[in-house]
Amino acid sequence: MKICVIGTGYVGLVSGVCYSDKGNQVTCVDIDEVKVNHLKKGIVPIYEPGLKELMLKNVKEGRLHFTSQIREGMEGAELIIIAVGTPAKENGEADLRYIKAAARSIGENLTDYKVIVTKSTVPVGTGQIIKKMVSDTAGHSNFDIASNPEFLREGSAIQDTFQMERAILGIESDRAEKVLQKLHEPFQTKIVVTDVETAEMTKYAANAFLATKISFINEVANLCEATGANVEKVAEGMGYDQRIGKAFLQAGIGYGGSCFPKDTQALVKMGEKAGYRLKIVPAVEEVNKEQRLRFIEKLRYAFGNEGLKGKKVAVLGLAFKPNTDDMRAAPAVDLVPRLEQEGVDVVCYDPVATEKAKEVIKNLQAAATLDQAVKDADAILILTDWQEFKEMNVKLLKLEMKRPIIIDGRNLFDPIKLGKLGYYYASVGRPIVQ
Repeated sequence: MKICVIGTGYVGLVSGVCYSDKGNQVTCVDIDEVKVNHLKKGIVPIYEPGLKELMLKNVKEGRLHFTSQIREGMEGAELIIIAVGTPAKENGEADLRYIKAAARSIGENLTDYKVIVTKSTVPVGTGQIIKKMVSDTAGHSNFDIASNPEFLREGSAIQDTFQMERAILGIESDRAEKVLQKLHEPFQTKIVVTDVETAEMTKYAANAFLATKISFINEVANLCEATGANVEKVAEGMGYDQRIGKAFLQAGIGYGGSCFPKDTQALVKMGEKAGYRLKIVPAVEEVNKEQRLRFIEKLRYAFGNEGLKGKKVAVLGLAFKPNTDDMRAAPAVDLVPRLEQEGVDVVCYDPVATEKAKEVIKNLQAAATLDQAVKDADAILILTDWQEFKEMNVKLLKLEMKRPIIIDGRNLFDPIKLGKLGYYYASVGRPIVQ
């Protein structure tokens, strides 16, 4: 197939690269000429394990191309994939300006039949907006719209594409279905065929449910801390119930990233516009917001009457999750400035995300290595569960620190082991040891 992908952000670039690796001719289009030139030179704008190597392979083999000209991308393509960003507005609604700009550009260059499929996460009804804009701009309706939402996890997006659990095809015609079935045939995945609106809703519902599981187990964890129970054993006992499952029951500092915060907000706003007030999802958001702020109180409690002012705290992990440099809604974005406001000397370390973090956290004090960050620290605050942090030698670590205090937002270590080593160790949903 010949495919045009509009947008070279996370979803567009990963999808375009993976589709080309399955033998398709893919042209990725972006209006940012600097980004396009970088991609042509093999410079990848995001960190995703394996993406650069796979991209270079398919460029070399002539299946993957980059351009800033949409006409070039659309020429001869039977499928146009819209994968532009839908960031949140200040009121929480999804901002569709890039979707609409893409629809106009498609309409201006539409000369023959295409299937126009939206892979971006968009509110229900967006497909019909695209349909009208393309038709009005092109002056004809020789096309079909469709919805094919993505379900990629940052850090394992290539695997999630090649071994996708399911594909949701929201279509309006048999012709469009045949094109999308052909696209997904090499992936041998479960295919759910439905209408466009249902496909659009499915993505929001899935993300909101996963966010709910995270906030639920974090609320249980907070109750465990108050009662002396162990949330990890609680989650283990729950997870064996097939109706519940083990996934997303890891208590921690809360969710972040490009999807859950934005999509839960957008779902609430979608409900308001439709005249229905959602109740569970706003509570999920509130729990998540409070969860990260609890860690300042945990730090304060560790120092007791001394207070936080003047203390050196090493923050380990800036990205919202490991194996990515994505800083969107990362806990560090909230916590680092708040700690600095309390008079804390904050030194941060992240294996990958430091440069991206400097763009969103003012005057970020970053160490080049883990050892530099923890040297003479009064406490360590763990925000991201990078493998490097899991493998830290806690015996040697204690010798580097001024005080053996660890506040762990990812439950990386055994509390009993750290207690025996003389640490003050506070994690999530487990008893404090000291």
